[in-house]
Amino acid sequence: MNNTACRILLVEDELQMRRFLRTALTARTFEVTDATTLREARLYATAHPPEMILLDLGMPDGDGIDFTRELRGWSQMPIIVISARGKEDDKVAALDAGADDYLTKPFGINELMARIRVALRHASLRQNGPILETMLEVGPLRLDPVRREVLLSGRPVTMTPIEFRLLLFLARNAGRVLTHRHILKEVWGPNDTHQTHTLRVFMAQLRRKLEPDPAHPQLLMTEMGVGYRMRDSWE
Repeated sequence: MNNTACRILLVEDELQMRRFLRTALTARTFEVTDATTLREARLYATAHPPEMILLDLGMPDGDGIDFTRELRGWSQMPIIVISARGKEDDKVAALDAGADDYLTKPFGINELMARIRVALRHASLRQNGPILETMLEVGPLRLDPVRREVLLSGRPVTMTPIEFRLLLFLARNAGRVLTHRHILKEVWGPNDTHQTHTLRVFMAQLRRKLEPDPAHPQLLMTEMGVGYRMRDSWE
């Protein structure tokens, strides 16, 4: 990934964390702007829109979840939440409000960089608009959206229509944490966003068809209490 001139708005009121992130990001040639309040963040985001926001939830003048929801009213810029709040309800609320990802403090810089790469890649796809997909590849898994075919290490895998839609949605968002509600809305429709049992059943079916050991998945990962994530690389 070429980070040159990629602008990040860092919304963080804790001095030590702000210094740590600024040092790490600028060393990787990102251009970083600090905001220590949501008011400052709002001004920067509208006057000089960044290409990504790193957002702490517990800001002195408001809650980052409300700010995320506000931003999603007018912008699709990637938002990665960085917060000490580790409760599942907080993660679900932030992701459902429109955050692209959620990291619980403390975290390693390599993990953050991996999440940034995923978020920027998806933002680039959104910006470039819909494209004709001929093949999606995640490790040994290959999906053909046109022919509706799935290959695993070159071997065809039979899928039901719903299994294929679910797998395709996960593959298009590989690397991202997707909430139960988000997956159900996109795959089953807006009237079925509470059918988490149905989703669990279909995820189990996909794992039986794709994972070497379905009880210890390598590709289709569970984010406990939140949702699922397809790994964006897989051996």
